Amino acid sequence: MKSIREMSEKDLLARIQESRGELAKMHADTSKGTMRKDVGKIKPMRRDIARMMTRLTELRRR
Repeated sequence: MKSIREMSEKDLLARIQESRGELAKMHADTSKGTMRKDVGKIKPMRRDIARMMTRLTELRRR
């Protein structure tokens, strides 16, 4: 897997969209009460999305 710094703008956009979908699914599972083991993965997922969005902003400013 490429690091965030090595990804192109298209790759970042696709990865952000994919991660947001996973995050939404995690939130839905948490609210239903079916996600007990993976609760600790939500916060790191949010941070990864924020990192990707920050890198995307950096690329667009150039």
